[in-house]
Amino acid sequence: MLASIARQPLRAVSRRAFSTSKPSANPLALYDQTIPNLRITEHSKVICQGFTGKTATFHCREALEFGTKLVGGVSPKKAGQEHLGLPVFGSVREANDKTKPEATVIYVPPPFAADAIIEAIEAEIPLIICITEGIPQADEVRVAQVLRRQTKSRLVGPNCPGIIAPAVGGGCKIGIMPGNIFSPGSAGVVSRSGTLTYEAVDQTTKVGLGQSLCVGIGGDPFPGTQHIDVLKVFMKDQATKGIVLIGEIGGTMEEEAADYLVHNNPENKPVVAFIAGRTAPPGRRMGHAGAIISGGKGGAEDKVKALEKAGVIVTDSPAKLGALLKEAMVKQNLV
Repeated sequence: MLASIARQPLRAVSRRAFSTSKPSANPLALYDQTIPNLRITEHSKVICQGFTGKTATFHCREALEFGTKLVGGVSPKKAGQEHLGLPVFGSVREANDKTKPEATVIYVPPPFAADAIIEAIEAEIPLIICITEGIPQADEVRVAQVLRRQTKSRLVGPNCPGIIAPAVGGGCKIGIMPGNIFSPGSAGVVSRSGTLTYEAVDQTTKVGLGQSLCVGIGGDPFPGTQHIDVLKVFMKDQATKGIVLIGEIGGTMEEEAADYLVHNNPENKPVVAFIAGRTAPPGRRMGHAGAIISGGKGGAEDKVKALEKAGVIVTDSPAKLGALLKEAMVKQNLV
């Protein structure tokens, strides 16, 4: 994901003012109001930031072929032109005023990605998908602070593969996931790993389940969306009958998701999970920037125990995800 532009030299990122809401006793209470924004559909309108770049051009063309309602993009130096047959705007606010999108996808180099996210927040775009890899952690912290002080925009990523809602004849594809492996169906997929997201999707397609919604939340230490946020969407979504959850070592997202499932799965939707990095030694980063065991937390076994305690079927191999989910759904007459 944007690996080539990640090697470009860093430049200073400007600090702009932004609109904020009144502080809350719970720092996440405001931002949690944006969780429903994750439920995109085939009718969701999408814009792209960094629209005319090589990476964006390739993936936007793929999105259009998938059936995504891409309605324009942002590229200040080419404002007023057309690209892929769609209008190019000079700012996110202008694009928002002219097209009223439900989502934006960001393909902007790492030094400028945080400002691109904040520009989308200022324009109150409901859903922001940031694909960019290699954003400085200080910039990610700044973005996290902005997110928690508003109630309009939800971020997925950064460093994520995106989000897809398959539908008959197409759907909405926002990001870099290969559309050909998706099919409309009943499995909800949430994953920190891009590659394992594709594996879970391919398997649920091949066993005949298909997907209701797939969210790649990314592997950075400060993600805009976590497992628990996506689970809240799945629990309220009648189209989602079963869930695949893919986690990694590092952090406590999976444990928090497990605790949520203990108390918030009234329909007993089956959940199958896989935790990547079980052989990683403590203190060593494996893969993603967030995949590191430190301070006695983030170990794979702790995550596995927490999930199993919540009734989740945890497999030791990602190759079993599709078959195990279908088996569990058949037992509950959900297929």
